[in-house]
Parts: sequence; C-alpha cells; structure tokens
Amino acid sequence: MVEHPIESWMDRISVGISRVAMFLVALIVAIMFYEVVMRYVFEKPTLWVNEMSLWTAGAVYLLAGLYVMQQRGHIRIFILYDMVPRNWQRAFDAISTLLIVLFAAGIVWGGFNEAYVKLMRWETFGTAWDPPIPATMKPLVLLTITLIAIQAVMNLIVDWKKEKQVHDLAEEVLEEHVD
Repeated sequence: MVEHPIESWMDRISVGISRVAMFLVALIVAIMFYEVVMRYVFEKPTLWVNEMSLWTAGAVYLLAGLYVMQQRGHIRIFILYDMVPRNWQRAFDAISTLLIVLFAAGIVWGGFNEAYVKLMRWETFGTAWDPPIPATMKPLVLLTITLIAIQAVMNLIVDWKKEKQVHDLAEEVLEEHVD
C-alpha cells in the first residue's frame, strides 16, 4: 500500500499517533503469547492479560479511524464521484466533511458529561484486575472523534485546490500487487 503523503500539520499528528498504535498491536501479540505460555506451559494463568489486550485493542481500533481519515481511505462511492465534474466533487467533499463534523460534535456533546464523570471518579472495569478501562476509553473516544473531524476539515482544505482524480480500480489493484 502506498501511503498518502503528509501535507498538513494534522497529517503529521495523525501519522505520528498511528505509528504508536501500530506498535500497540505488537504489544497485544506479546502479552497474548505471554498468557499462552503462562497458562499452558507453567499452568499459572494471569489475571491481567485479557483486560490489557481488550483495553489496548480498543485504543488501536479508535486510533485506526484517525489513520484511515488521513489516508482518505474512508468509504466513497467512486462510481458517482468520478462521473461528476470537479466542482461537484468539491461539493460532495464539503457535504461529507460537514456531516463528519456534525457527527463528531454530536458525539462530543452527548458523551462529554459521561466521559468526564468516568474520568474524574476513575471508573474501573469491575474484574479481578480491575483496570480503569471506562475512565480512559470514554475520553479517548471523544478525543479521537475530535481529531478525526479536524483531520477531515484539513483534508478538505488541502484537497480543495487539487485537480480532478479518477479512480481506476484495476490500476489500484495492480499498484498493490507490484509493491
């Protein structure tokens, strides 16, 4: 896969966060391997690996959305998009960005109080290990959706001046197999 170039300050933030998230996947694999060895070789299962992998995977899942937005990998109906002139494409992009920003604003507006309460009382998961998953994941959802909305606006600004692009699925598939 060829990555989209870094064209704005928000691209740098998104790619930087995404690089950290990629390493978190390796952490999940490592701790799951540790659990398998402890459980089946030494017969000493851990209390913390399941929750830690769940916690980390949740963060990776959220942060992956930021990377997808930076890469312009979100769903777009290219059959329609490619058929219209560039000014219509800009209109589609503007409407899409507006809807993303409104969605993000709704999520932040509706979830802020709950996230704040969970963070302030350091709400835990309620298991034997009892990590503060709700206290950290709820605010991370709000932070991530805010970053995704900012990235969407930056994509609109950066892409506004670009010429019309036509997407050829066969060409994109060939590019992936050549690399």
